[in-house]
Amino acid sequence: MLRNCGRRILGLGQERTNPSASIVRLYHERVVDHYNNPRNVGSFDKNDPTVGTGLVGAPACGDVMKLQIKVDEASGKIVDACFKTFGCGSAIASSSVATEWVKGKQMEEVVTIKNVEIAKHLSLPPVKLHCSMLAEDAIKAAVKDYEAKKARLSAESAPLEKAADA
Repeated sequence: MLRNCGRRILGLGQERTNPSASIVRLYHERVVDHYNNPRNVGSFDKNDPTVGTGLVGAPACGDVMKLQIKVDEASGKIVDACFKTFGCGSAIASSSVATEWVKGKQMEEVVTIKNVEIAKHLSLPPVKLHCSMLAEDAIKAAVKDYEAKKARLSAESAPLEKAADA
């Protein structure tokens, strides 16, 4: 009797059903879609003055995200965005969604994108919320990098303008 009970617990000597039928999908279909078909993968020249680069990482899980934005200087709108992410499916999906959401928006508007909005859109489980936090941080870091480049370039050109006026 003990042997039969042990065999039943281990699933030995019984008819096997389709093993894939018992697998529970852990990711929402949007995560799977953005993981299988990521949007805007790639990179821009980080030295381009119209490009802002945000590089963020989560040492606890090993996810690293680089998100870049290309800004139209005249209008202040983000005309293009791309990413490269090393990490889990949720991190890749969060990056992909972030690049879609920032395109065509003003700089002031994209810094208001919150990780909870990305997490809700992707239906991320609580254990994967750090991925959407990385996406939010990457957006903010890219905007900050662009603004720092812009300030540096205007500071460098100011002495040249003063010399030309003199």
